[in-house]
Amino acid sequence: MNRNSVKDLLEKKFHQFNNPSFIPEDPISIPHGFSKKQDIEISGLFAAVLAWGRRSTIISKCNELMGMMDNSPYDFILNHRESDLKTLMAFKHRTFNDTDLLYFVHWLNNHYSQSNSLETAFVPAKLDEMENTESAIDHFYNTFFSLPDYPERTKKHIQSPLKKSACKRINMFLRWMVRNDNRGVDFGIWNSIKPDQLLCPLDLHVDRVARNLGLISRKQTDWFTTLELTENLKKMDPIDPVKYDFALFGLGVLENY
Repeated sequence: MNRNSVKDLLEKKFHQFNNPSFIPEDPISIPHGFSKKQDIEISGLFAAVLAWGRRSTIISKCNELMGMMDNSPYDFILNHRESDLKTLMAFKHRTFNDTDLLYFVHWLNNHYSQSNSLETAFVPAKLDEMENTESAIDHFYNTFFSLPDYPERTKKHIQSPLKKSACKRINMFLRWMVRNDNRGVDFGIWNSIKPDQLLCPLDLHVDRVARNLGLISRKQTDWFTTLELTENLKKMDPIDPVKYDFALFGLGVLENY
């Protein structure tokens, strides 16, 4: 398939899947349950971090977690008491357990005590010189693990380009927060990072479809593969390349392309 045919297909599928009907069966439904900015950020971060496995299970576990926070995650993060944390001890999703969850709560409490948005944790010193979100994700990783009592095991739940990870979950979270095309799916509540700096979330389905379409040539699936895919998507839309995540994901998961 030549490049024009690939672009035509991706444009068609982008318009097909980028609409509110996509939301209910996707983890992005979790932050869509809230209207306050901080609630969207916190629930979105958890939904992204926990996003591995069946989507229905991810959504169920995230709803369970939000329920443990009285469906007011920002208020819970800022105002919980030690006794409230006992409720969280029963939470587990795959390898993410109570130790990880308690550190997330601890870090978020520390962050929101100093800032009114999670966005600031993704803003590196040289933001204006940033070609893509690599330094933003590195900055978040270093900031997240800057507290002296972080559990070593929790590092496996926050991906980083420093480890050459594809960083699918963090890139997905950034897409949710940054993209704003008024179609009702992505939130577009952050302004420091621009859509043309985003990198495409790369999961198994997106990877397979992208390879079938000739958008990936690397044998591995890692950080450099994420860069390769996004660069090829930029050739089709340099302003908003990650919009094609809807098309690639939809083709892979919903149409088994």
